[in-house]
Amino acid sequence: MIRHAAMLALLVACNPSDPVESDTVLSSGTSTGSDTDSDTDSDSDTGESTHPETPAERVVIYQLVVRHFSNLNATRAVDGTLEQNGVGKFNDIDETAIDALKELGATHIWLTGIPRQATLTDWSHLGIPPDDPDVVKGRAGSFYSVKDYYDTSPDYAEDPERRMEELKALIDRIHDAGLKVLIDIVPNHVARGYGSLSHPERDFGAEDDPTQFYDPDNSFFYLADPPGQVLELTRPSYWNPEGVEFDGLYPPEDGTAPERTPKVTGNNVTSPRPSENDWYETIKLNWGLNFVTGETFYDPPPPVWHTFDEIVEFWQDMGVDGFRADFVHIVPTEGLSWVIAQAKARDPEFEFYAEAYDNLQGMLDAGFDGVYYDPAYDALKALYQGRASQAEVDNAYLALSDEDRHRWVLYLENHDERRIASPIVDSSNPDDSGFGSAAAGRQVAPIQYLITPGPILFYNGQEVGELGEGREGFSDNNGRSSIYDYGSLPALQGWVNDHAYDGGGLTPAQSDLREWYSDLLNGPVKDPAVRGSGYWGLRYLNNSTDNPGFPDDIYTFARFQPNGGRLLVVAVNFRPGDASSGSVKLPEELLDAAGLTGDSLRVERIFDERGTVEEFVEDTSRFGLTQAGFPAVLPDQTAAVFQVVPR
Repeated sequence: MIRHAAMLALLVACNPSDPVESDTVLSSGTSTGSDTDSDTDSDSDTGESTHPETPAERVVIYQLVVRHFSNLNATRAVDGTLEQNGVGKFNDIDETAIDALKELGATHIWLTGIPRQATLTDWSHLGIPPDDPDVVKGRAGSFYSVKDYYDTSPDYAEDPERRMEELKALIDRIHDAGLKVLIDIVPNHVARGYGSLSHPERDFGAEDDPTQFYDPDNSFFYLADPPGQVLELTRPSYWNPEGVEFDGLYPPEDGTAPERTPKVTGNNVTSPRPSENDWYETIKLNWGLNFVTGETFYDPPPPVWHTFDEIVEFWQDMGVDGFRADFVHIVPTEGLSWVIAQAKARDPEFEFYAEAYDNLQGMLDAGFDGVYYDPAYDALKALYQGRASQAEVDNAYLALSDEDRHRWVLYLENHDERRIASPIVDSSNPDDSGFGSAAAGRQVAPIQYLITPGPILFYNGQEVGELGEGREGFSDNNGRSSIYDYGSLPALQGWVNDHAYDGGGLTPAQSDLREWYSDLLNGPVKDPAVRGSGYWGLRYLNNSTDNPGFPDDIYTFARFQPNGGRLLVVAVNFRPGDASSGSVKLPEELLDAAGLTGDSLRVERIFDERGTVEEFVEDTSRFGLTQAGFPAVLPDQTAAVFQVVPR
């Protein structure tokens, strides 16, 4: 869902009684770097960070949007229907496709958009008529406006009546390839017209008292005072799909009877007139917290807790291995923790990953296996765009506690962010801009993916430089691939190549980029040194003040398994438009921590802008590395990984 500052300000404003918790707490561990923005670097607290629970396998989550992934229809009509623009199918994601994603480096497939969403597409013959257009975004509908948690979209099935069987077969194919399956869950809200076909007895709100704004036994919040309020809806002025009639009203919330009382909108809007920028197509769920007064009631567990537990158990029985939970920081951690504990009691290996932009440590404490770490993404993009210093990037990573470093989810793309390759720049909010070039990935991915042993989120199309270009419908021309509209991914279609999944339709540059990402995800990303817990920032040593002649535009850090006898050093060139080079020094304490206690050492270049390489750099000694360093030559907009091993 939307993650930007204005949205967060609104959410905080709606709950003034709750303290705001900072996302950034400086690490108490021994990772190195400046914690200020000054040009003078601190050299305090150098050394290793360790944690015994660091997982042996590096998690790489490939976000596969079923609606787009295998769709070969290139029409891409604005506001196009299912018939016009086509849609991806479960059955098209075959063994060849799955094996290719495994070869790319994926360990998990996040099947995005699985729970059936509200939509304008007519499936009346299946008992699924189109939803009221005033409470739907896009013809296809938002993935995060869930209409039925016990069903999936008929769009994705060759035989819509057997859609759940086709989904189960896909889950089994993914498992047969040795990969895990994640799907979405949205704890904060559901579609305004939520109602399950197969399990109506489990619907939210069936026993609610709609005369109360808040009641711990209610599933929703009701705009009951004064009574008789009418929900009035406004859509974006640019969205006028042909043949769709809007009247701004939604009869189930027209206030003509208590059971038709308007409900609070998903992003905490307590007005019957949510704006076009609100999540007006959704209604907020009540987890026991009155977000206006701060009143709570958690014992016994409120009805919503039990309803979500039933949903989780249903998908566990379907064979799903975990959930990516949407925008969970506005959901009480007490309820999230309870649901996670229930799920893990049934299956200790079941996984939960949180999209969150506030109270991040609280999400970890609630039991999530991984939590989005957006500050690192924001800082890295700002550095790339020339809006931030290396110190600010260092501080973003130093804020990761040593104990939980392996649980932060890092990414360069997902459906909420502009595509890396997107040239769109939003001058009013530079954070809401693309990197401007697919090649930027070669520079920034080695930082983002190697600086922790935690999960990586990788978005379909990223590997071939998808642009997110053009207006698709409700999703305007914003550098993202729409989560609302029917469409396809032009660059990815070249790799899908008539469902051969062999890249036969890619340009040489696209093919080369995909091979480079594969080398990164299968090489350094899963290297024992990166899976290890040792992280050492090197900017405090490798800068023009402490290492005369070293260019300040090269960013460096080291990764290692404590006492593993081997060390990786990552060096990235941030000199705009030009090559850069310098001699990278390593401190004795780092060599000791990595178990490199002998005097004779060798430096090799093992990865760079070309992908996997095996290049000798130099034979040296501990004294040589600490006093003179080793040479790092970096072409424009590139990164390189070096290994230091005994000679």
